[in-house]
Amino acid sequence: MTFKSLLLGAAISSTLVLSGCQSAYYSAWEKLGVEKRDIMVDRVENAKESQEDAQEQFSSALEEFTALINFDGGELEDVYNDLNDEYQSSRSAAEEVSSRISKVQSVADDLFDEWEDELDQYQSASLRRESENKLRETRRRYDSMLKAMRRAESKMDPVLQALEDNVLYLKHNLNASAIGALQGEISQMKGDISSLIADMNSAIAESDAFIKSMK
Repeated sequence: MTFKSLLLGAAISSTLVLSGCQSAYYSAWEKLGVEKRDIMVDRVENAKESQEDAQEQFSSALEEFTALINFDGGELEDVYNDLNDEYQSSRSAAEEVSSRISKVQSVADDLFDEWEDELDQYQSASLRRESENKLRETRRRYDSMLKAMRRAESKMDPVLQALEDNVLYLKHNLNASAIGALQGEISQMKGDISSLIADMNSAIAESDAFIKSMK
């Protein structure tokens, strides 16, 4: 696809998404030679990238909170502002992950519905059987990938809540004793973020395998 086509496609996509017309959205892309299958792969790649970005952001937030334990003087308000920025960035990263996973699921549902309907158009029994087997295998790979994505996604909210709790506590207690009170919380946070990152790695690996199977 040419760069000009990509720009045209982006413009069409923005207009149609705003209008909420999904069928027209797909139709416009098909005129550019882009099928639902291509859109699905692209969205899986985007979801994978958003998870990679979220991993980096949650790791960055953990580093900032861990550094708080070693605080040895300075303006606690500045520390609070830095931690609050990390929390807000983490929340934005998590929202992007959820949004992109939902976009993957949306196009996947449409692709599989269309594929299922088109099986009845085959005249050749052997070709239909082959296509049906391919559909079944693609769904299996997709379901495994989506499950891994959603599992990682489910671990983001508890981490975000812990980050928010710690930020709020520090906001309301800008003194050295507050730092000591947060040490146990931060230790728990380390385990939760490590678990989240491990699940994201699994989801990313599933995404890579799915993308490879679709190309």
